[in-house]
Amino acid sequence: ASAGFLSRPDRQTRHKRLSDVIVRSGESLLAIINDILDFSKIESGKLELETVPVDPSETTSHVLNLFWDPANTKGLDIAAYVAPDVPTKIEGDPVRLNQVISNLVNNAVKFTDEGAISLQVRRLPVGEDKDIATLEFSVTDNGIGIPADKLDTIFSSFSQADQTTTRRFGGTGLGLAICKRLVEAMGGEISVSSEPGKGSTFRFWIPAR
Repeated sequence: ASAGFLSRPDRQTRHKRLSDVIVRSGESLLAIINDILDFSKIESGKLELETVPVDPSETTSHVLNLFWDPANTKGLDIAAYVAPDVPTKIEGDPVRLNQVISNLVNNAVKFTDEGAISLQVRRLPVGEDKDIATLEFSVTDNGIGIPADKLDTIFSSFSQADQTTTRRFGGTGLGLAICKRLVEAMGGEISVSSEPGKGSTFRFWIPAR
């Protein structure tokens, strides 16, 4: 090709690259808008949770399938385990439960460069009411981890481990704050244990009939 002109394959490659950038930018903007709308709805007390039959195993499989390709692209192993005593059906909000688990797994993939990510669901021996199951969902990675002095604020609004996190990984800093509020709206609690350079484990517990 003459100087200053791109051949057809080169033009196609450039157009595909630009299209990919546009798609990723659009997805990023949509994610930010959804985070802000969700947070506003929660803070204004207008969040309403559904109560319908939910299969924890099905929800777990859905999340695993959703993040299989992004994890595989980074060379990460990703696996899920649902304990045998976890009920096949609980009453809950499948969309919001999926949202919390997906956010935690998304963070694990985002902040892990090599190694593995595991998603586990188990039933805790809590309470005397046999019709109520307390389920623990945990997401473990061996990514960059979180400094000890940041653990207390990681679930606060617009909070991230450090200022370079936003520049390197993007995001609004609202994801974990939304997770915390959704879990609490379900009657549960969420926590994190982590060590810089060795990874993190996010756990949340919810009671479910």
